[in-house]
Amino acid sequence: QVVYEQEGVCIHTSCGKNDDQDNLISGVLRVIEKENEVIVDWRPLDDTLDTSNILCAGKDSSSVVEWTPAPKEKSSRGADRPNSYEAEWDMVTTVSFKKKPHSNGGATTHANGESKWSFLFSLTDLKSIKQNKEGMGWSYLVFCLKDDVKLPALHFHHGDSKLLIKCLENHVVLNESPQDRRILLVNSQNKSLSQSFENLLDEPSYGLLQKWKKDPYTVTMGRFSKVTNYIFDSFRLSDPSTQRRPPSEMADFLNDAIPGLKINQQEEPGFEVITRIDLGKQPEVSRREPVSAEEWAKNMDSEGRILNVDYIKQLIFKGGLCHTLRKEAWKFLLGYFPWNSTKEERANLQKRKTDEYFRMKLQWKSVSEEQEKRNSRLRDYRSLIEKDVNRTDRTNKFYEGEDNPGLILLHDILMTYCMYDFDLGYVQGMSDLLSPVLYVMENEVDAFWCFVSYMEQMHQNFEEQMQGMKTQLIQLSTLLRLLDSGFCSYLESQDSGYLYFCFRWLLIRFKREFSFQDILRLWEVMWTELPCQNFHLLLCCAILESEKQQIMDKHYGFNEILKHINELSMKIDVEYILCKAEAISMQMKNCKELPQAVSEILGIESSSVTPDSDTGEDESGAVLSCPTSLYQSISTPVTAANGTRESTQQMSETQSLTPA
Repeated sequence: QVVYEQEGVCIHTSCGKNDDQDNLISGVLRVIEKENEVIVDWRPLDDTLDTSNILCAGKDSSSVVEWTPAPKEKSSRGADRPNSYEAEWDMVTTVSFKKKPHSNGGATTHANGESKWSFLFSLTDLKSIKQNKEGMGWSYLVFCLKDDVKLPALHFHHGDSKLLIKCLENHVVLNESPQDRRILLVNSQNKSLSQSFENLLDEPSYGLLQKWKKDPYTVTMGRFSKVTNYIFDSFRLSDPSTQRRPPSEMADFLNDAIPGLKINQQEEPGFEVITRIDLGKQPEVSRREPVSAEEWAKNMDSEGRILNVDYIKQLIFKGGLCHTLRKEAWKFLLGYFPWNSTKEERANLQKRKTDEYFRMKLQWKSVSEEQEKRNSRLRDYRSLIEKDVNRTDRTNKFYEGEDNPGLILLHDILMTYCMYDFDLGYVQGMSDLLSPVLYVMENEVDAFWCFVSYMEQMHQNFEEQMQGMKTQLIQLSTLLRLLDSGFCSYLESQDSGYLYFCFRWLLIRFKREFSFQDILRLWEVMWTELPCQNFHLLLCCAILESEKQQIMDKHYGFNEILKHINELSMKIDVEYILCKAEAISMQMKNCKELPQAVSEILGIESSSVTPDSDTGEDESGAVLSCPTSLYQSISTPVTAANGTRESTQQMSETQSLTPA
């Protein structure tokens, strides 16, 4: 889509070189918006869309450099559609530079008469824009790309450059240089994380490949089933004889996508080498019914304090909460309410937090339209939030309809969060974390403060350097290798050892893998922080182990693995996976030779606790802090790891509801 077009934008080919002759090449300047990329394109009026005549300026702005066409097998895609901007789109990052001398002042042409002054570039490659001094004739702009590559000055003979600058500000943040007010610097902060969740399924393969390298967040939020086809094809190019990628080429590419990500820790200094260890058989695990309002009330004293926090957390871990309890219990689980607070203390806290919330909300509500035009970051946050809110899952009635109050509150809470943490601001994916919280709270203020607490846990996932995501992927690889080294080796043999197919799971805590109701259950169980830290990584292991047989038996390759994992969305049994993940945690805790790296990930002491299945005691005779009997103190149906339902034995009345 062409979002800006201006004729009468000229290049002065002899400007500053020959005072008595100033040759002009009049052309058309366009800004082309294509999903998550924006292209700036200039070409002479008589130029065609042939991509073989792309030029960019050399590092010294007085020279022009010529695009060297790629080999025919690499450029054939563009030739198939010469009248489409798709051709230039694929060429944006394939330009190589070669110095070319000036001609006699006019536009240099090919033998067929086509101009060779055309150029285009992606905004992601733009470093700065230099403007003319005010009152010095017609306006002009000089684009400086990264690595200090400068393009020829563009002179606006028909109108000025202000409309172009305004157009570009819709896509990038421009700030005046402290050293020279004429220079606008492109601020790329959060740029890699702030792309829209656009549909990538119709993307040309090369463009998609570049997007993955520049923005793995956005790409992995898309549907992998089609995405991977394009990535696979991009390595084949158009040569029919190229049937397979060179070994390790995909692994190298994925490592470039998130710099610093090294999944194979055995090759890294300072990492413990994890040899094959017999973990023993996974124990049978059962789940109980959700905690009822009666159970919750009986574990609270007359002033509203929770009598036994560990006990109630374990009940929640084993069965979750009935929906009527969530509005109250989630505030404790997320840390908004202190566990030892009284009902009166919580009421006073809510009053203070309500005042604080509306003061922050007033900050952005009181910003005028003119003020917002001068605050590019706030404007960008609002734009991103509006796009994400419009994409909210409408299958839940709370968010049905375009003008639904739930959607309005979602927008307002996210805007207020930008005031609370202006440095982080808004990043795509945050609305996925907020929407279930708002649905449960049904209250703007409570939802906001619960979301703030949740973001304290998730903050690293959304930071620009992606350190949180790198760490989790490495930790997941460590756990999976201990659990099943053979499966890990198979994944590595298929260029899948980087576990990129788990990226979306980790980024927004499985939000798009389970139904709306199931994600409520999954999150409240994870928030208990039981049975160990990083339990969400064991959930990943449980899902992967469940799919291992099919992946290996059918000899899935890289493409098929990603497609298969993507198609699991909304098909995973949450209760079964919770049982399996808990069984894995018990299996690892029972291991007497647990590697130190795994112990640190799960927050348990290696080989120090080996529970006895009959007594609930360790080898020293000390009672474990989380005896299994707690989970069986109430006679209710449970779900076993094999998916069957059974009933626990009835305990005596004195034991049934008495906190430990």
